[in-house]
Amino acid sequence: MTDQPIAVPEDERDPAKRYTPEGFEVPAPSEDDVRYEVRDEVAWVTLNRPLVLNAVDWSLTYHFGRALERAETDDAAKVVVVTGAGRAFCAGGDLQSARFYPKPDDVPAGSMMDNVMRIWHMPKPVIAAVRGHAVGQGIEIAGMCDMTIASETAQFGEIQIRHGFGPPMLVSPFLTGLKNAKWIMMTGEVFDAEQALRMGIVNEVVSDADLETATQTLARKMASLPPTALALNKLVVNRVYELAGFQQALNYRDDPVIQELQNATRGDTVSAERLATLREQGWEAFKQQRDAAFRE
Repeated sequence: MTDQPIAVPEDERDPAKRYTPEGFEVPAPSEDDVRYEVRDEVAWVTLNRPLVLNAVDWSLTYHFGRALERAETDDAAKVVVVTGAGRAFCAGGDLQSARFYPKPDDVPAGSMMDNVMRIWHMPKPVIAAVRGHAVGQGIEIAGMCDMTIASETAQFGEIQIRHGFGPPMLVSPFLTGLKNAKWIMMTGEVFDAEQALRMGIVNEVVSDADLETATQTLARKMASLPPTALALNKLVVNRVYELAGFQQALNYRDDPVIQELQNATRGDTVSAERLATLREQGWEAFKQQRDAAFRE
């Protein structure tokens, strides 16, 4: 049984360590940041930083990549499930992690884009099982999986615009269509699982209690199918999108027109002010400033 974390009073906290707003100490990066388990021919890859809602730092990125590589070559696994520990799938990029735990030089360079492209190219089907928040990189990881099942508690959104950032992985236009993609990316709104279902971001919405069972049922159904035909049908669908420019769109930062505008946004005073608040006053002050307009 996992020990429950104990909140540390504010006047007793070590300034060299990181704490949640509730006072829980955030563990240092480790291989436990992503768990891997095979059950009934299904590999469960679990993002495991629940105290920070499985936010993405270098460690989660690195160990997620290793887990996906393992799943792809694991003969015991015919289907892969990606999910999150605790009450969230993934809360996006961890804006504070590097301040406390910068990436060591001996850890190979890699990116979440590398990881989701491994999902894209993997012959095995990959299912995202989402509860709680899937925002920023979280919605994009779920979107790059072949299918997504969401619990009724799931919340989705491309909230990077509130920070002044562009999307790390430009998958929303391909999932939702023009108008929905613009609404998602130009408002930064967070929306529920039923709206995500209507927009094509998820395949099915179930109760929170039924999420694991529903995901396992779908995974086992696909595991019973001929694996070569399953891989072929995945490749056929993906190849159609590639021919339509999917991979070029994911590399949108290489486009000179977008590069010019992106360079110009570095002088955006609103973004600079918010990030200065994060550095100088902490996460809660940053969130209050960033999300003020979304509480009306």
